[in-house]
Amino acid sequence: MRITCDGGAATGKSTGARLIAKKYNLAFLSSGLLYRYAAYLILKNKPRNERIFLKNKFRKLNYKKLNKINLHTVKISTFSAIIAKKLFVRNILKKYQLDFIKRNKGCVLEGRDSSTKILPSSDVKFFFICNLNIAAKRRYKELKKNSSKINLLSVKNALKLRNISDKKRKHSPLKKHKNAVVVDTGKLNKHAMVVKMSKYIEKFIN
Repeated sequence: MRITCDGGAATGKSTGARLIAKKYNLAFLSSGLLYRYAAYLILKNKPRNERIFLKNKFRKLNYKKLNKINLHTVKISTFSAIIAKKLFVRNILKKYQLDFIKRNKGCVLEGRDSSTKILPSSDVKFFFICNLNIAAKRRYKELKKNSSKINLLSVKNALKLRNISDKKRKHSPLKKHKNAVVVDTGKLNKHAMVVKMSKYIEKFIN
């Protein structure tokens, strides 16, 4: 079984995808984390040729190691949106995602174009939405753990700009797949979110 979860920034798609992957014992991949890591690598190393540099890094990437790096900073978020517009970056990360799918017949893929570009043949598709104010508070709490200089208004503005950038970019813009089930995390707690998602997954299994 293959499941895709898409949505804007801080809509809870990572949380939902991770919980569902755990419940149904499926491999989990966050494409957002891949883009954050690519941004982190470029900011840190400032390579002359970003294409060759990223190709080499993602060819031997151990995905599990990404959770040990703090990739959730405002600087990385902002730069992620910039590099996500570049086709060569998207192609390098798409290859990594497709290789992951080949290795894992049962998986949950989370991102912004998982259902529309990466795995349009997924068995169950979800599209996450959330009120901007609620999403901003959620991301603010997350960022506050690593920096006391963060303020809610700047986080809200950053999310707003990120979503606009993702929807308007030329390559693989953020949009809902026609068959995707909408999950409004502004109206659902974690338990209710998993219950709703499970209902559609069980329908497919049966």
